Amino acid sequence: MTEPRYTRTAVLLHWLVAAMIFVQFPWGWWMQTIAKIPVGPRVNAYNLHKSIGLTILALVVARLVWRLMHQPPPPPPMPAWQRRAARINHSMLYFVIIAMPMVGYLGSAFSGYPVKYFGWTLPSWSARHDTLKELMSQVHLGLSFLLGGLVLLHLAGVIKHSIEGGRTLLMRMAWPRAR
Repeated sequence: MTEPRYTRTAVLLHWLVAAMIFVQFPWGWWMQTIAKIPVGPRVNAYNLHKSIGLTILALVVARLVWRLMHQPPPPPPMPAWQRRAARINHSMLYFVIIAMPMVGYLGSAFSGYPVKYFGWTLPSWSARHDTLKELMSQVHLGLSFLLGGLVLLHLAGVIKHSIEGGRTLLMRMAWPRAR
């Protein structure tokens, strides 16, 4: 008997987003330490961070659309409160992973500098607005802390259920092997 699993597409999207978030965290903190000069590594670091963030947004939207069209495997046996906690954590993860790049984009739009996606300048739709730019920066920072906590809770749940139930939970999101 095979274990119930997510589809290959769901697994691929999950791990792509996870890997990109894993890169974004240290990159986002590191790039703030680069000296502020008009042209140079800071601008390039921020543009790469924005490009990866917008890519994460696109992948998460694709993942949500895929998820709505494909029934997930049933969860492993667990108490109702744990199932509810997992559902809340997953919902909050989706919300924050969507909100962060949107807020980051808004902050960039309000900064007065063009937003570039891997070198392509995106259309500007807003004038410089320092107060809104600062607000978006603070919200983006707050969401980063929230995302970090949600990811740690997610990992703690995976570890807990893996210890209790063996590989069943892990295999649901593992890349399927050829038979």
